[in-house]
Amino acid sequence: MRANFRMQRLFVYAPLSAGAAVEANADQFNYLANVLRMEDGAEILLFNGRDGEWKATLSFPTRKRILLTAIEATRPQPAPCDLHYLFAPLKVGRLDYLVQKAVEMGAGRLQPVMTQHVQGKITNLDKLRANVVEAAEQCGVLAIPEVAEPVKLSDLLDRWPSERRIIYCDEGDAGQNPLPVLAAIQERHLALLVGPEGGFSEEERARLRSLDFVTAIPLGPRILRADTAAVAALAVVQAAIGDWT
Repeated sequence: MRANFRMQRLFVYAPLSAGAAVEANADQFNYLANVLRMEDGAEILLFNGRDGEWKATLSFPTRKRILLTAIEATRPQPAPCDLHYLFAPLKVGRLDYLVQKAVEMGAGRLQPVMTQHVQGKITNLDKLRANVVEAAEQCGVLAIPEVAEPVKLSDLLDRWPSERRIIYCDEGDAGQNPLPVLAAIQERHLALLVGPEGGFSEEERARLRSLDFVTAIPLGPRILRADTAAVAALAVVQAAIGDWT
């Protein structure tokens, strides 16, 4: 069932069921009352990443409080997306874009990876998680991706479960077409690794290519920025062997 984009959607932490009343927090109050100028009786869609999506009505028990009361389920909760997205952090503006697009493209887990040439850094995981929630609100996603603590690439590879194949975008690959490489992958549990703006170091590329659970793919004949490469790679993986199929 597709999302209803004619209605405003809001993420809440509280459990959702018929008749459940959720009080808007301060930021939500400001957004609903002052930005959207919603009035008593207005309808909104709520989701919490666990109980599906619910239509709710808005009420003002006082001038400074809003209650959101769930009245009927509109979409069931889907299973979490299984694709893990491993990425080297970019500079702030482009990092926000990258995270938003990963959510839209069906990443189920976001794992920041610190590589040798990484130029960005994660200074506030709460902000990153808020960005994930905002993207989910805007694009109709119900399963909120997990955001993991940053980890060094070497440490990630040392403890990686071999049953989940890592597909990584290798800017030094001699080929141009990723589709034949992806078609040969048999595993259903996948992770996509996209490197930093400066690319992977030769040491990192050698390590990745030496591992049985890692597959390198090219991304065509053009040089792509890291954030563009992320969207292109997510699209081609989902289309070839992911949930688009």
